[in-house]
Formats: sequence, structure tokens, C-alpha cells
Amino acid sequence: MTASPHCLVVGVGPGLGMGCVRRFAAGGYRVSMIARHAGRLASWATEIQGSAGFPVDIADEEAFRQTLNRIVTEHGLPEVVVYNAARATFGHYRDISMEDFSLNFRINTAGLLILAQELAPAMGARGSGALMVTGNTGSLRGSPSFVGWSPTKAGQRILAECLARELGPNGIHVAYIVVDALIDMPFARRGFPDKPKDFFSQPADLAETVFQTAHQPKSAWSFLVELRPFGEKW
Repeated sequence: MTASPHCLVVGVGPGLGMGCVRRFAAGGYRVSMIARHAGRLASWATEIQGSAGFPVDIADEEAFRQTLNRIVTEHGLPEVVVYNAARATFGHYRDISMEDFSLNFRINTAGLLILAQELAPAMGARGSGALMVTGNTGSLRGSPSFVGWSPTKAGQRILAECLARELGPNGIHVAYIVVDALIDMPFARRGFPDKPKDFFSQPADLAETVFQTAHQPKSAWSFLVELRPFGEKW
């Protein structure tokens, strides 16, 4: 009996992260989840059949590397990896601390590189795989009060493009998915309590595009994919 394929979602929260977990599970995947909060992961693993949670702080390089290797040992090399981890600091450029600025780079950009270093060589040797990186409008342009966020996401986008060009010939599809939207989550609803439902992007709808992009045929791979609700001004 052939084992079901394996998907790893890094950076699982109540929005797009869990949307991806649910979509890949519905698509027949065993799903491994990485997040900092062990309690949340345990609850979600109970909810989603065939899933398993691995709590780790991505900023802890050694712990992150060990966790990635543990996942491969226990569940096998993933066919699809979704890198959804993100950390943001907003405010005036004079008020952004170097500690926060460096930590944002550590999570948003360096974490992606660590992931690739640990998993991509074996995926390339296998000759197949998909690495979906979720991004944000800040990766494409700078805005006031985004100095602690946009440079880290722009770095992440360029890193993903480097990886796409390097790993593509080995059969690994790398895509960068820009979400130009507020995602429908409790904290977003609290921040915009008067907005209708269609003001927000739905996690399941975003996750559907992630899933479909990860399954594109080799003759028609996308790299840069942008998603926004119909009313978003761009």
C-alpha cells in the first residue's frame, strides 16, 4: 500500500497556515505543522486527521534544524513545503529597534534559507517537490511605518527567486505567493469591526491557490502569484 504524500506547513496560525493544513489534508496529504505554541498545535492535530504538530521557535537556528530533521525521520521527506512563518514590527523608522529588525529578518528570510538547506538537497536528489512561500505586498514596495517589515519580506522574495532558479532544474517548484489583503482572522476582525466579510480574504480561498500552485505541471510553473480580494485598492 502506497503511503499518502507528506506536506509540511511552517508557521501555522488560525489564518492562512491552518487554511493550508486543512486544504492539503483534504487533498490526501499527511500534514506536519510547525509553530511556536505547543497547545495550539496539539489542538489542531486532534482536529485534522493525519496531522502532527512540532513546536519550535524558528529564531532558534539549531532547534529549527533539529526539528526539520526529526520531521523527515518520523514522517518522511515532504512532497510539498509551505513556508508561512512571519514576524512583523511596524512604526516610525526612528523607533524600530535593531533587535526587532534583526529578528524579523531571522524569521522571514533566514528561516527560509535554513529550511532550504535542510530539505532541498534530498528533494533535489529525489527529483521532485514544491516549496510554496507566502509573502505580502511589503515584499514589492515600501510604505511609511513598514520599515521594520518590508525589507525583510523583500529579502524573502529575492531569496525565494534565487532558490527557484537554483532548484528548478532539479525538479523543485518554488513559488512566491503575495497576499495583498487582510486575512479573515479574529484579530483582523477586531481591528476592522465595521467591515463586511468580503473585505477580507478567506483562508480557505487563499489556501486553494497555494494547493493548486503546488500541483502545477512542470511545463507551466508559476513563480510570482498575487492574491487580493476584489475590493482591494492596488
